[in-house]
Amino acid sequence: MSRVEEFNQEALPADLRPLYKRFTQEYGDFTNQANVLAHSPPAFEHLYGLVDALRRDSTLPQRLVEIAVVTTSHVNSCAYCVGHHGTALIRHGLSTETVAGILDPVPAGLDEKELLVRDYARLVTERAWGIRNQVFAQLREHFNDCEIVELTVRIVLCGLFNKFNQALQIGIEEDVVAQMSASGMALRDADYNQG
Repeated sequence: MSRVEEFNQEALPADLRPLYKRFTQEYGDFTNQANVLAHSPPAFEHLYGLVDALRRDSTLPQRLVEIAVVTTSHVNSCAYCVGHHGTALIRHGLSTETVAGILDPVPAGLDEKELLVRDYARLVTERAWGIRNQVFAQLREHFNDCEIVELTVRIVLCGLFNKFNQALQIGIEEDVVAQMSASGMALRDADYNQG
């Protein structure tokens, strides 16, 4: 149960309802998060609007985005985002073991480019102030400047959502829990305690 009451979606301005639908039906079931974020229509419009625009106009493969998001969410111990994006990553062909062990030194199933994305997401999340130029030289072997900027935005935006979900104790939707269970994905309570 969230720390704030769920927002009545009927009270959402009409122009934001299509965005609400995309985040509760089309992109997955983010209903619990959407019903909390909707308390602030400007935050709802701009945060979800940014994610929506990035999904539509991105040149980054969605699998790479999900690797970055799952890595960031594991580092920040956000059960909500690991649950949602971990199941998405499984749909993109990675195993439950890879999703669970994405922070392992060399998780199974990731190629060189995917490991670089994982490592970059971890660096941005843990110590953005100390990333060496060598990392950017490696990124430029695979990505142009636009893609590096977008990848960085995706990572830091994920961190924002991680903290939002944790601070307001947004629970994972039942259908997402069922998807996690069906895929064999489990979260260790000790790692994701939202007490």
